[in-house]
Amino acid sequence: MSQEQSRPRRAPSDRRSTGGTTNVNSTLSIIIAVLAVLLGFFILRDIRNDQSGQSQVADTETTLDPTQTTLGEVPVETTVVLTSFKIQIANASGISGSAGQLTTELQGRGYIVQPAINKSEITPKQTVTVVYYLLGSEQYAAAVANELGGVGIAAMPEPIPTETGKLGEATILILLGTDLAGRPLGSGTAVVVPPTVLVVAPTTTG
Repeated sequence: MSQEQSRPRRAPSDRRSTGGTTNVNSTLSIIIAVLAVLLGFFILRDIRNDQSGQSQVADTETTLDPTQTTLGEVPVETTVVLTSFKIQIANASGISGSAGQLTTELQGRGYIVQPAINKSEITPKQTVTVVYYLLGSEQYAAAVANELGGVGIAAMPEPIPTETGKLGEATILILLGTDLAGRPLGSGTAVVVPPTVLVVAPTTTG
């Protein structure tokens, strides 16, 4: 027997087993890579959905009517109670008895009016009637001005333009001018001032 015939031969199955292991490893790598890609895709999609949802909520919040953000704040019409304030009439028209006449007419319509007086000496004769008010009595002044036919209103000047320089218990001063002096008032009815915003408690129905 020759030396070549005496050498042992390698089994061919060793190469096939090594090649099979390599193929399995490659397949697992591909599967893992595909799973990683799919997982990343789903994660990115969820993140985008969350961001779009937040942006929609933010847009909704910014487009809300700001007047509806305060609970219970609604515009209501306020009817003035005529006996809740007092009026002083000062004659600045130069027409004798005109302030007393207006005092009587307003008292007949339910207002509380103090005895009529004259304007101060330094106050010039007025051709236009003005309703003056102390701070906090703006609504009352608007009601009285409406009763007089829509005359102007203004904050109380300093010094007060009456012959005494005072108002007594009144918070409203009518400085009577020649435009209304001696003339009867129109047919005034209920006095309603413009709508104001008030905070009211929520109501529930049961």
